[in-house]
Amino acid sequence: MSDGPATSLDTYKKSARRLRKAYSTGDANALARVAAHADPAKGLRHADFLHVIAREEGHDSWPKLKFALESAAMTRAEKAERLKMALYHGQHWITEKLLADDPALRQDNLGLQIALYDLDAVRAAIDADPAAATALVGIRSPILHLAFSKDIHRRPDRQSDMLAIAELLVAHGADVNDGYPPEPGADHALSALYGALCHADNFELGRWFLEKGADPNDNESLYHSTELGHTRALELLLKHGARPDGTNALPRALDFDDIAKVRLLLEAGADPNITEPDHPSGLPMNTIPALHQAARRDAPIEVAELLLQHGADATAVWDGHTPHAMALIYGNRPVADFLAANGYARPLNGNEAILAACAENRPLAARLDTNGLSEEDRGLLTRLAFIPGKLDHMKALVSAGLDPDVPDSMGLPPLHVAGWNGLVEELRYFLSLGPDLTRKNGFGGDALDTVVHGSEFAPKRPEADHITCARLLLEAGSVLDPRFIAGCGNPDMVAFLEDWLQNLN
Repeated sequence: MSDGPATSLDTYKKSARRLRKAYSTGDANALARVAAHADPAKGLRHADFLHVIAREEGHDSWPKLKFALESAAMTRAEKAERLKMALYHGQHWITEKLLADDPALRQDNLGLQIALYDLDAVRAAIDADPAAATALVGIRSPILHLAFSKDIHRRPDRQSDMLAIAELLVAHGADVNDGYPPEPGADHALSALYGALCHADNFELGRWFLEKGADPNDNESLYHSTELGHTRALELLLKHGARPDGTNALPRALDFDDIAKVRLLLEAGADPNITEPDHPSGLPMNTIPALHQAARRDAPIEVAELLLQHGADATAVWDGHTPHAMALIYGNRPVADFLAANGYARPLNGNEAILAACAENRPLAARLDTNGLSEEDRGLLTRLAFIPGKLDHMKALVSAGLDPDVPDSMGLPPLHVAGWNGLVEELRYFLSLGPDLTRKNGFGGDALDTVVHGSEFAPKRPEADHITCARLLLEAGSVLDPRFIAGCGNPDMVAFLEDWLQNLN
């Protein structure tokens, strides 16, 4: 048991510190308490002692104990707002905790009733006031609260009620093509279809929207459907008339090792030679022909062959490079050799030859002529930092004269990208070059904020270690804003950051 009654977060933290101190002295009781809830063989951090205290107090983890105390101090309005965000982000344990503490919270407003698929409550509200079916609840209309809710993954048994609510809302005037701006003043909207099919990965609701006339060409859904871990949403959109050109869906599909998505888009008429416009949000997109994109994203030969079969121009020059040169510059030797074997090689110019030598870690005959580099080439380090296993390649580029602090079109320098992906050695290397840790990228985050965000949303790679990346940044002088902790949904990262703050005090 924890030592004495604890009624505040600070008291629990002190209990963890006392436990850690007793454990370090070999106290038998402390050793037994830790062994009951942690594995000493893995090496213990302060977060592990916090975990032990939480388990002794009846909670699954320290973040859950912490949230229990925080929620107990919230006003009802704050709880309702937190529940709304949990439903939007799919934080199911927070949803369940809030509703277990106060079951009546689900009735706080129509948006919550809809997002929780409470058919009886929604029907009663609309019977009492039909206009409620279209009136905003906060910044979103009722049908958007339905579309963006991820609660279907917590309660799949409520699917029929969810679809019945959708029918009820539309019968009372809701628009299946409704949307809302992602931020104030934005000139584009996130559609209900995007919310259901891509944000919430709610296939049945997305299909219902399309069958009721939702526009599949909404400037969002087709592009983001390529990011899902399956092809069902992409197939559904194409079946209902989604047009690939003008969406950047094909270049985006090439960011992932999934030839099935590339084939689906090509068979639907995607032109592999078009460079697409920027996203309506104003953010630059993959404005690059598909074969060049395949070359720089380490796509296999099968993808390059598929693109050629669908008319990709292997002689096209983009940003000064042919696809063959692009493959060599990015170290995609299999695709480079495939293109050369099919007659699509041309002699490399001076900078191309140096960049290609860096990719294979060959001795350099000269340094780069940095004045002759294109914007694409100047940002090469950032693009490589997205790909595990490119550290030697990146070191060679820096030795050849490439600036390691140049960001890409979204303001991301290599340090931020390595941290986002949790690549420890890559981040350690870029830290050794003395970057500005306070620098903000195009998304508004500094290096540490980017690592924290990546711990929750970056691709789940076996080599990723976001906590070590965060520790390296903190040791190098990054400032930990408490808001990073409050906004993080990764419990392990939250525990580490809480531990760091605790040790500072």
